[in-house]
Amino acid sequence: MDFNATLNFVHSQQNLPWLLFAVAFLALSLWEIGDGAYEEKTPRLLRWPNHLLLALVNGILLRLLLPGFTLWAAMNANARSFGVLNQVKVPDFLHVVLTFFLLDWVLYYLHRAYHAVPWLWKWHRVHHSDTELDVTTGLRFHPVELAMSTLVKALFIFLLGLSIYGVFLFEIVLAIYLLYDHSNIAIPDKIERVLRQVFLTPRMHRVHHSTQAAERNSDYGFIFSIWDRLLGTYQSLDPLEKPADFGLNLFRNIRFFRWKALLLQPFMDKEGRWSWRNITKDV
Repeated sequence: MDFNATLNFVHSQQNLPWLLFAVAFLALSLWEIGDGAYEEKTPRLLRWPNHLLLALVNGILLRLLLPGFTLWAAMNANARSFGVLNQVKVPDFLHVVLTFFLLDWVLYYLHRAYHAVPWLWKWHRVHHSDTELDVTTGLRFHPVELAMSTLVKALFIFLLGLSIYGVFLFEIVLAIYLLYDHSNIAIPDKIERVLRQVFLTPRMHRVHHSTQAAERNSDYGFIFSIWDRLLGTYQSLDPLEKPADFGLNLFRNIRFFRWKALLLQPFMDKEGRWSWRNITKDV
C-alpha cells in the first residue's frame, strides 16, 4: 500500500466522518421517534440539550488537544515500519481487517478497566448515569475519558503497527456504532437474534446500562459481541427484555442532568458536593 497515496486519501476524505456521523444521528433520531423500542420516562428536553452541549465541548477540546491522534499514530508506525504487523508481510486487505478486529478487542479490555478501576470508573460513570438510553447517550462521555481512550488507542495502534486505512475506517464505524447501540430503536426479533451472535445490538447494550451492578458489569463490547462470548462477560438476559431502570441510583436527581454537572460529576460525593479529592475517594 503506497504511503503517499494513503495520506492523500485520508486528507481528501477528512470531512467524510463528520458527514456520515451527522447522517447517522439524524436517521437514528427519526427512527427512535417513529418506532421506539420502549417509552422513555424522562423528557428529552431535560437531556438532549445537555448531551449536545457536552458533545460540543468534547469536540472542541479534542480538536484542539488531540486532532487526528490515532491516525497520526498509524502514519508514524507505517512511516517507520514500526509495530508488530509491520514486521511481517501482511496483505493490505488483511491488514485492514486485523486492524478493525484488534482495535475493537483493545477497546473491550479498556472498557472493562473503566468499570474495574475505581478512579477510572469516576470518569466513565458520567456515561452510565443517564436515566434513559437513546442516540444522545452515545455522545455522553466526559472529555477526560475520551482523551484517555484516544491516547490508549494511539499507543496500541503504534505498537501493533496497524493500518492507516483500517484506523480511518474503524474510527468512522465506531463513532456511528456508539450512536446505534445506545439508540432506542426497535429491531425485529428474528433479525436481532441473528445480529447479536456477532455484533453488539441496542437490546444487548441496554443490559449494560442497567442500574443493577451484575448486569452493568457485563457486555463490554463496542462493535462485536464475540469478545464477551469468548471471554465470559456475556449477559444472557433474554434479548426481548430490558432492565427495569437505566442509570445509576446515585445521580437520578434532575440537577445532575445539566452539562456542567456532568463535567463535575467525577468529583462529586453522594450528596452532590464536589471536591478535587473525590476522584480518589470511594464515593
